[in-house]
Amino acid sequence: MAPTRGAGGGVRLPPMNALEILRETVRVLRGDPHAFTSILFLLLCPASGCLLLSAAALDGAVVLPLARRLLVAGAASGLPLTHFVRQLAHHIAATLVSAVVSFPALLTLLLAARAAVAYSVAAVYAGKPLAAGDITLLARRAWPRLAATYALGCAAVAAGLVAFFALLVTACSTLKAMLYPPDIVVCAGLFTVLAYSVVYAHTIIICNLGGVIAVLEEVAGINALRRSVQLMRGQTHVGLLIFLGSTIGLAFVEGLFEHRVKTLSYGDGSSRLWEGPLLVLMYSFVMLIDSMMSAVFYFTCRSSSLDFLDEEGASVEELEMMRAGNSDAVR
Repeated sequence: MAPTRGAGGGVRLPPMNALEILRETVRVLRGDPHAFTSILFLLLCPASGCLLLSAAALDGAVVLPLARRLLVAGAASGLPLTHFVRQLAHHIAATLVSAVVSFPALLTLLLAARAAVAYSVAAVYAGKPLAAGDITLLARRAWPRLAATYALGCAAVAAGLVAFFALLVTACSTLKAMLYPPDIVVCAGLFTVLAYSVVYAHTIIICNLGGVIAVLEEVAGINALRRSVQLMRGQTHVGLLIFLGSTIGLAFVEGLFEHRVKTLSYGDGSSRLWEGPLLVLMYSFVMLIDSMMSAVFYFTCRSSSLDFLDEEGASVEELEMMRAGNSDAVR
């Protein structure tokens, strides 16, 4: 579906489902492959390497002890230590350790990549691809707004995780005290995990769209997240499908990394370490597509709410500036 131009010159995209957004993302990628390839190798690959390698390097020293503490807390609350529970505890521990250790890289490299992706997508829609220097200056200008929005999103996710643990322990402890069988306790735990997953997915898609808004509009923090909720009204299911596809892709690469790289040999002495860079590249590419789809999703939502945005004075000034090629205004 090709974009059209509105009366004011802004890009207008028709409503799209998740598959159509993926196709549009591929079209945008082909519109300026050099910019997106540079973002992939210079920013996303180092960030992905930090994410994947940090948990692997600290698995025995930090991840396993933390997973044991989570299992002890779960057992004390009456949660049976099934294989699924053990795997879930290890995954949560690895995710927490990776997020904490990689936070400096995420705050710099990942946010710079998201800002550069948003501007590159906007430039493709403006019909004038930007030079690397212009993208760097624009990303530097947008980074404080994006960082504030990202920090608020991290706080929301952390608060949700704390609430999840509190609810899980409370539910399991209550059922154990009421002498319910272990199967009922496990079902209650799974229901709590499912409820948290739904809340987590909604939080992530709001934060991802809010990050694009923080880059392309003069808003940040709670205002960007509020605008994200307003824009996404009626299209939440599309955002959830985008999140689901990206999560499955990232989880698939993480699983390959877990089983192909962390186990150092096949059994006959041959090494698997050479697969590490390839999996990091695959992980980075999935992150690139996810960021691009969030940007395309933003333009789709913006097109359907264009009159509202114009009333609020939230038209994308950077896009018009890039269309005019006014690099001096950027500086």
